[in-house]
Amino acid sequence: MHSFKSLFPTAAAGGAGGYDTLVVGAGFAGSVIAERLASEAGQRVLVVDKRRHVGGNAHDRYDEQGLLIHPYGPRIFHTNSAEVFNYLSRFTEWRPYQHRVLASVDGQLLPMPINLDTVNRLYGLQLTSFEVNDFFARAAEKVDSVRTSEDVVVSRVGRDLYEKFFRGYTRKQWGLDPSELDASVTARVPTRTSRDDRYFTDTYQAMPLHGYTRMFERMLAHPNIHVMLGTDYRDIVHVLPWKHMVYTGAIDSFFDPRHGRLPYRSLHFEHVTVQPPAGQSTVQPVGTVNHPNDHLYTRATEFKHLTGQRHEATSLVYEYPHSQGDPYYPVPRPENSALYRRYESDAEELSDVTFIGRLASYEYYNMDQVVAQALSTFKRLVHP
Repeated sequence: MHSFKSLFPTAAAGGAGGYDTLVVGAGFAGSVIAERLASEAGQRVLVVDKRRHVGGNAHDRYDEQGLLIHPYGPRIFHTNSAEVFNYLSRFTEWRPYQHRVLASVDGQLLPMPINLDTVNRLYGLQLTSFEVNDFFARAAEKVDSVRTSEDVVVSRVGRDLYEKFFRGYTRKQWGLDPSELDASVTARVPTRTSRDDRYFTDTYQAMPLHGYTRMFERMLAHPNIHVMLGTDYRDIVHVLPWKHMVYTGAIDSFFDPRHGRLPYRSLHFEHVTVQPPAGQSTVQPVGTVNHPNDHLYTRATEFKHLTGQRHEATSLVYEYPHSQGDPYYPVPRPENSALYRRYESDAEELSDVTFIGRLASYEYYNMDQVVAQALSTFKRLVHP
């Protein structure tokens, strides 16, 4: 095993006045493990983030008109893990919220994921839950080996629903046809024979009552934790003393990408604040409306549905996928996974650096999965 510090000959060893752990990134992965190391292991922890706020992409703030918004796109918390929910409940109260999504298809706003009402309203039918199963079976195409995102959908619900709900959205989101993407992309979206129109069915579905940022601030308020914002870790890594590093950024960037850059999909966000029509508090019937086949953006989210905030105005965000910009989504293709494994092998050689989080793992994790990974990583670090 090699030491990362050997790459920086001037790096001071951790000792008196130094830090036990340097955490790179103040998002879910970094904040959770910093809190655990400080409060449970008694460590002195330095958290460094190049942004000027905590929370990573889950950061929220109030805009100029006093509306609580998510600058980096909507973050809806859901989990089946009691451990994750109970842990986060130490730092926030919750507002119960079940997310609903409609898709703009053929001039209608239809439930997404596809359910019984979606099919009946789209095709003018009156099927029952039992009959819609037969409908899907008749529409489905036989696929010998389900390898791509296209295979997943057409083998489940057929070509027409695939074209109307999935293909255009996926092409915009990823810049690739579903036939070029791993099956995991569309496998995340279920198909239902009931009228359940919730986007998620997890046991715990809620939003932090006072916002994500307040939750992160409480998480990082431990006296053993020092937070440096607006700071690139490379500027301090060889100056301040530390013993171990937890790195939550993009793994290829850590290695200056010696094997080539890992592809990520980025997003551009257009935030607008408007006055709702007279007598209404919102402009959309649900939190998010998907646009698979119209407009350049993939979806529009109205924050008041998520936050429950009462305000005379309302704020929406429109998401435009891009190939350039901050990394948001690892691109799931076999050649990218193979490239990641080269970086993973390099990471395993380092004795004093631990890699966690979506970008460091090159994995499309939900927020609760990142929290779970951080909690399990903490246990492994403290009790190897």
